[in-house]
Amino acid sequence: MSKSERYTLLLKQIQGLLQGESDPVANLANAAALIHETFGFWWTGFYRVEGEELVLGPFQGPVACTRIPFGKGVCGTAWARRETVIVPDVEQFPGHIACSSASRSEIVVPILRNGEVLAVLDIDSRELSTFDKEDAAGLEPIAASLNRVF
Repeated sequence: MSKSERYTLLLKQIQGLLQGESDPVANLANAAALIHETFGFWWTGFYRVEGEELVLGPFQGPVACTRIPFGKGVCGTAWARRETVIVPDVEQFPGHIACSSASRSEIVVPILRNGEVLAVLDIDSRELSTFDKEDAAGLEPIAASLNRVF
């Protein structure tokens, strides 16, 4: 199955998980687990907007940073820009916040409602250049479907 086909199936599975469940933590936890297991990423999770910070939400992987200020690191940058940020080599990203030295590349997708960022989906890889436009195209509809969780 191609990467694009896996993302299409993943979107359907996540939409199915969301049906009939209103608890945001349960929904984000299941979405993180499903994305993580489908692709075997190093770290997969969510940061929720709380005031001027992103606060760690449900995730799969090693211990993570708890709070990220607006505009800081890859997650804060995606929040500030209101767009997906793909980083082929996190060591080359100005202001990168190293929650784990094992992380080498990253993609962050904002979860938006009416132009407002509610949270971000953050995914890290132990390999360089893991993420590309195909990942963005697959993850953005997933993020859009998760905006109803909030």
